[in-house]
Amino acid sequence: MTDAATTAPATDDPVAQWEYFHARRELAVVQPKGSLALVNTQPIDDEQPVWGVPGRWAPRVDGGSGLRVLADAADGIRVDGELVDGEAIVRGKDDPQPSSIVFSDTLSGFVIRIDGGGYALRVFDAASEGIRDFGGIDAYPYDPSWVVTARWEENPAGTTMGFEHLKDEGKTREEVVPGRITFEHDGAEYDVAAFKSGRALQLVFADATSGEATYSVGRFLFLAPNADGTITLDFNRAVLPPCAFSYAFNCPLPPKQNRFPFPVEAGEKNALNREGALLHA
Repeated sequence: MTDAATTAPATDDPVAQWEYFHARRELAVVQPKGSLALVNTQPIDDEQPVWGVPGRWAPRVDGGSGLRVLADAADGIRVDGELVDGEAIVRGKDDPQPSSIVFSDTLSGFVIRIDGGGYALRVFDAASEGIRDFGGIDAYPYDPSWVVTARWEENPAGTTMGFEHLKDEGKTREEVVPGRITFEHDGAEYDVAAFKSGRALQLVFADATSGEATYSVGRFLFLAPNADGTITLDFNRAVLPPCAFSYAFNCPLPPKQNRFPFPVEAGEKNALNREGALLHA
């Protein structure tokens, strides 16, 4: 990785800023808990083993956040720094103080809440095959014409929309959509939906390049409204979803209104291996 990944540009030049953003993205996905390190996401609905790691995992009997793990000291599982010898509570990411899990020098994990109210164990391998094979993220060159100023209008509080996810077999999950985003392209108006993601908005979109020049599932763009009632869609910063790097992710799919008939030739295209071929088909 070049110095551009660690040193922010001392300039307002948008090309230099984009190059820094892109380098940081390539660095992020190979981290010990980066997208390429995820090797398993296993829902836990009863006491069971988990592929690739020791111990037995089960729901909490008190209904609290997270899971229980049952293991011997010889299994070497550490939860919040303490060796498990018997049973331990592993708090989920939805807890104010989520637990950390260490299985070995390269294997780690944490617990996430899943749709329907249960919990799943996520396992990360800092020496995963994906990290070993990773060659880079293919992307379009920076193009200022793809920095689009859109209109922003807040929705009534509590407005939601159903988003389908890749592995949910057509079921939808209701996500909070804080506002309406509209913009024009080639004389046509588009009304798109972005759901709340932490302190940002997450636009999940597809376009005429999807499945051709770019990843088939679609791409993400993270946004924030401007104070003047506009919102900037800088498609140069469109990123691949986590499922482009690991099959253990379950990514949201673009709703119909976010599927553009035109090509968005900006942003990330595909994850590549060291030979320059697609990392994932």
